[in-house]
Amino acid sequence: MRQTWDAWGHVIITALASVPAVVLAALLLARLRRRGGHPAPWRTAAADVAMAAGTAPWLWMILTPGNGQGVALVPLADLVRQLAHLPPQGALVQVGGNLLVFAALGALLPVRSPRLASLRAVAAVTATASTTVELLQYGLRLGRVSSVDDVIVNTTGAVLAALATRRWWARRHPDRG
Repeated sequence: MRQTWDAWGHVIITALASVPAVVLAALLLARLRRRGGHPAPWRTAAADVAMAAGTAPWLWMILTPGNGQGVALVPLADLVRQLAHLPPQGALVQVGGNLLVFAALGALLPVRSPRLASLRAVAAVTATASTTVELLQYGLRLGRVSSVDDVIVNTTGAVLAALATRRWWARRHPDRG
């Protein structure tokens, strides 16, 4: 765990230090939307800002240059290899981190928009976002392994987070369909 903190502690500290700015951004955005006659200014502003703030630190970590390079296209093969060769703490960090990458997006996307209030929509959006990140890792030659397993685990984490927020999902208005 010490190794993980040494590698990513600065990202965690920066994310925590940004909380007041994130809250202020949500309040200002909600105020602007309310003035503009938005039907749900507070809910959508809080969801938009929290999705960005909850995803950005993970993207920072993922897009930081590493010390490996490659492509893993066989589903679950990379995950099985990691679990077999990493110590339990390393496996927990690897799998847990991948589950959390798009958790904020998955949890709040259906809260934000009735059009995206389904597990299928959350899975489609997060799988697309995760695939984009993996392609960026490869295309930018960041020294990271671009893996289909990361897309699978990232998407699973987002769907599980969506399930956790299901009671707060945006409801369709009868007059809007």
